[in-house]
Amino acid sequence: MNLFAYPTYQAFADMMLPMRHGAALVNHSLDAWPAFGDTSHGRSIRAACELLTLAGLTPVRPPFGIDSVVTEGNPVQIVEEVVAHTPFCSLLHFRKDATLSHPQPRVLVISPMSGHFATLLRGTVLTMLAEHDVYITDWHNPRDVPLSQGRFGFNEFVQHVIDFTETIGPGAHLLAVCQPTVAALAAVALMASDDNPAQPASMTLMAGPLDTRINPTRVNELAKSKPIEWFEQNLISAVPFGFAGAHRRVYPGFVQLTAFMSMNLSRHLDSFETMHYERAKGDPAKADTIRTFYEEYFATMDLTADFYLETVDTVFQRHALPLHELEVEGRLVEPSKIRRTALLTVEGEKDDICAVGQTLAAQDMCDKLRPYLKTHHVQTGVGHYGVFNGHRWERQIYPRVRAVIYDNEPRAVVVSSRARTIQPMSVAAASEVTAAAPAAAAVVDVEIDTGATTAAPNGAGSAAKPQQEASRAPRRRPPATQ
Repeated sequence: MNLFAYPTYQAFADMMLPMRHGAALVNHSLDAWPAFGDTSHGRSIRAACELLTLAGLTPVRPPFGIDSVVTEGNPVQIVEEVVAHTPFCSLLHFRKDATLSHPQPRVLVISPMSGHFATLLRGTVLTMLAEHDVYITDWHNPRDVPLSQGRFGFNEFVQHVIDFTETIGPGAHLLAVCQPTVAALAAVALMASDDNPAQPASMTLMAGPLDTRINPTRVNELAKSKPIEWFEQNLISAVPFGFAGAHRRVYPGFVQLTAFMSMNLSRHLDSFETMHYERAKGDPAKADTIRTFYEEYFATMDLTADFYLETVDTVFQRHALPLHELEVEGRLVEPSKIRRTALLTVEGEKDDICAVGQTLAAQDMCDKLRPYLKTHHVQTGVGHYGVFNGHRWERQIYPRVRAVIYDNEPRAVVVSSRARTIQPMSVAAASEVTAAAPAAAAVVDVEIDTGATTAAPNGAGSAAKPQQEASRAPRRRPPATQ
């Protein structure tokens, strides 16, 4: 374990904090003095100070900021409610403060525990809220969880998914993005093995590392380039003093963010340069868009050491799930047990984190699932984040997600208020009914005690009755069931 990494980072972050606050104060002063702030010099100073304020990470989850959505043609207020809570996660419900004409499908969005907060999926949630009743796993920063609350590893992640699905109730739908796709598939497989009544109606797996042997990316190659002991010795540190989770072993969020940014460093530098240029030029729209993205991107959380190391070992090094070796609490995970939950897998053509084919592997793992319950989609022109955010997600991917959810939404059977229970009838009684049936009576099926079902023909004697009487005779129909 690297004992000095986290304390060193925290000391540097604390040292930079006054400078960032000072830069923010300068920008506030420019807002109050527009005569200078709107000049070319003022805009240049503002652009430089903005870069400085972004030069730091935020260890606290930003707000989702979703106040209302348009549903059924009307704006509806959104209320955030915590419906279940554990030391490591909250089940957050985006409740609509209105009475809708029809109940919407309940969807559990399983956010990744990969260095960012659940707000990274704000765009995903906002898009789905108009037509779905959305819940999300709001993972807590482990540095704020005391050691007394115990461990949190891969098994605990899977159990959270099962527990939260049961909390929402039978007929819910799961949508997992990136890293939690493995845990989501494992949870559904275990629920299927137990014939759990809360098995989800559908499961959408998006851009996830279900089988990293397929088209391995740089991330996959890095995970296999070193033994698991190397990751523990070099990347694991302890939360320093001053936090509720002091001494907890974690994989620090700043390490994860550094790894992500190093993969596309030139692209990030170009984005910062563009933000500075647009702000100094006096065209803030594009600069605001870039700033908003990085404010979310730089909001980082730690991962518990147990969860990080177990994920690297089981998912990226041993490939336990596709090799049918994954166990959760000593139980073998068997995706072939899944028979009732519809499956949709989604991949991005240019995904450099989870390449094309890695998520598709879930289709082969669920080999006992009927073909009409399986759907796969590859979105052209998008990378990893474009799978669940942006205009292609909204216009091309989301309609497919919505279709799978609605096609597999359990529907209640509407029963007529006049419906009666069909009672078995004896052979003698059936003969009497047959003899008394008028000529205009409909052909009906009659249940008899022997279990056989016979069609009662029209009675021969009734044909001699006057035609007028026959026309007035009421038509006999089976009791209504709908």
